[in-house]
Amino acid sequence: MRIQPTLSPLLCLLPTLVTATGFDCAHVNADGYKYDLSDLGGVHSLYHVDETEEYITNTTYVLNICNILRGASMRNGLKCGTSKNICGFKSTKAVDGSEENDVAFPIVGLDHMGYGTKDPEITRLKKLDSSREGLMVKLWGGEYITDKKEKKRAGAVIEFKCDPERSGLEGLQSQEETENPERRSFTALQKREDSGSDEGGDSSRSLQFTSFGPGDDNTYILKLDWRTKYSCDDYLSDNKGKSSGGHWGFFTWFIIILFLCVSAYLIFGSWLNYNRYGARGWDLLPHGDTIRDIPYILQDWFRRVVNTLQGTGSRGGYSAV
Repeated sequence: MRIQPTLSPLLCLLPTLVTATGFDCAHVNADGYKYDLSDLGGVHSLYHVDETEEYITNTTYVLNICNILRGASMRNGLKCGTSKNICGFKSTKAVDGSEENDVAFPIVGLDHMGYGTKDPEITRLKKLDSSREGLMVKLWGGEYITDKKEKKRAGAVIEFKCDPERSGLEGLQSQEETENPERRSFTALQKREDSGSDEGGDSSRSLQFTSFGPGDDNTYILKLDWRTKYSCDDYLSDNKGKSSGGHWGFFTWFIIILFLCVSAYLIFGSWLNYNRYGARGWDLLPHGDTIRDIPYILQDWFRRVVNTLQGTGSRGGYSAV
């Protein structure tokens, strides 16, 4: 019985802990402005190629800013962690084909065991530069192992740049390519051979790779640029009126459900009257007499209303001759 008082404060703190360690892309607040980035959710991927005289390194970055990656965190036998939001899959091959090394590393995510929190940091770009509009979001929870086998903290810095003409989904890989690593690898190689560059050089893509490497504090940072209208300061307020269509949707569904219920009642009642009493015609309908009297009931009611309205200004008693 003494355990309950101890558990109650902890249970009350759970929502606070989730808010402190998570990132809700549908409710982003910064300097009094509200943003909704939920339309950018889903699994997306982009890649970057580094070439030297000895090695070719192809790194694919898979991300879902609004949810965990689940199955998308596993590619070509490599596992990054299903509770992560951003993962990297690096494939390093020697030019002469003598060596090949594949590795997966988490960049952003929240582990179930209490370590590796996201620790989100949200800053309006105008706070950093008055000529820019959008958001800078820093997320953590990853780990990168260097060539010297040293474990370093990893995270991501995503700049959501305001672009009223872009949804943010332009040029992103299809779900089929994201979930099919073999198809994805072939597509990446084909594009690189055709264009001579990686996806970061494709200006038609709203999501762009900027860099990945050690930061000033000896952590490894993935930097991305994401152009989207959803990071504009006034997007939600300007489009608030358009969202009122959802109320009409509720009434539409209510009318549809009501119509289906009435139809089911009439059909079942007609079937019951036919099988039980052998009814025909109007007698098939449940409460058929009432239904047939509806026009007369409405006519009487309408006549009473008219008489009431007309009699309001009339004078009672006999009129003078």
